[in-house]
Amino acid sequence: MKREGFKSRLGFILVSAGCAIGIGNVWRFPYVVGENGGGFFVLLYLIFLCIMGIPVLTMELAVGRAGRKSAVLSYKELEKPGSKWHIHGWFCILGCYMLMMYYTTVAGWMTDYLFKFSTGAFRPGMTAEEIGGVFGNVLSSPFEMILWMSIIVVLGFLVCSRGLQNGIEKISKFMMSALLILIVVLAIHSLTLSGAGEGMKFYLIPDFNKVREIGLGNIIVAAMNQAFFTLSLGIAAMEILGSYMSKDNTLPSEAVRIGLLDTFVAIMAGMIIFPACFSYGVKPDAGPSLIFVTLPNVFTNMPGGRIWGTLFFLFMTFASFSTVIAVFENLVAFCIERFKISRVKSSIINCILMLFLSLPCVLGYNVWKNLHLIGGRDILDSEDFIVSNLLLPIGSLIFLLFCVTKWGWGSDNYYKECNTGKGLRFPKAFKLYFQFVLPILIIMILIQGLR
Repeated sequence: MKREGFKSRLGFILVSAGCAIGIGNVWRFPYVVGENGGGFFVLLYLIFLCIMGIPVLTMELAVGRAGRKSAVLSYKELEKPGSKWHIHGWFCILGCYMLMMYYTTVAGWMTDYLFKFSTGAFRPGMTAEEIGGVFGNVLSSPFEMILWMSIIVVLGFLVCSRGLQNGIEKISKFMMSALLILIVVLAIHSLTLSGAGEGMKFYLIPDFNKVREIGLGNIIVAAMNQAFFTLSLGIAAMEILGSYMSKDNTLPSEAVRIGLLDTFVAIMAGMIIFPACFSYGVKPDAGPSLIFVTLPNVFTNMPGGRIWGTLFFLFMTFASFSTVIAVFENLVAFCIERFKISRVKSSIINCILMLFLSLPCVLGYNVWKNLHLIGGRDILDSEDFIVSNLLLPIGSLIFLLFCVTKWGWGSDNYYKECNTGKGLRFPKAFKLYFQFVLPILIIMILIQGLR
């Protein structure tokens, strides 16, 4: 059977950016900016995105485009006889399953809140306690959580079952186009609010008093972490998309475009959130509760808040669902290639499996709420710790070493694949940086994540 490819370059860019543009951008980025003093953090984030995120992204895409298969088989295609790099491919698949075990729950929260805002569950005049109580009620209801998680899982695999071009590419083009329109509309609206100037000042102008208070080292580490994790690297979510690419354009060109789109959405998310927070006297460093407690409080007190809240959570739903279908595709493609089954059968099997695997996270907030695992973390945070603090940085380090060391695929092969096509190329002068500096930066992130 002939393997599908993307119908267009735009399709690849939008699907890949959709994979990267997830909850990490539109949820984590604004509150990490808030916690780390605003503008100076944003500047450092952009620097680290260029010197860390983009190069590692090209390496993961290179393995996919050269191998033309999912991670395990691409490694086998490219590795030297007798070497065992393909074992990492199995950990990539494990990472994709584990990521979706909790990501589907959070995507379900976004969709639940979209439903709540659109149906008027949030009413003008609600107190902050009542608004916070809505999220508490969601968490305490296993039925409600399972319902929205199941909708995300079933719809995600339904899209994947239709194939790359007719399913994932077509839906991603629609969602990403709608997402970009929504984010611009929401940002323009936020900039018209009374406190917008103060919010943008906090967001984009470096506050060196805040830098001294938090500590330069802490802000640097936080910026490195965000720049690294924002592109969903290390578990082959991008590798599978690379396996469907054409060779018409160089990988640095495509990686820069994906990074720019990813960063645009992250920056614009902050332009929505910070002006709104300052306009309604809400602290911009509210942490993870920013989306589900702080912002609903802002929207509820805002003229036309039901509409703006609905649009915001529609944007959040598109952002999270675009990541879901990209990662699901990795699981579906792996099972097709490994077990020689049809796409529809692979989608059905993975759908049933994912529904069961997602249950512990859901139940961890109600039936199993007293269960604490890694370092006293609840189930969601334990799953996230394994993925974000172990599998992503270790996986990225393995992709890097595979591409630039003589024991793996090798620098010459990586450079040849990376620079095939038209567009931006990596000069050979970067070789020493890739071999000696970049691994140290990734190890620093890994060590910091384990502290």
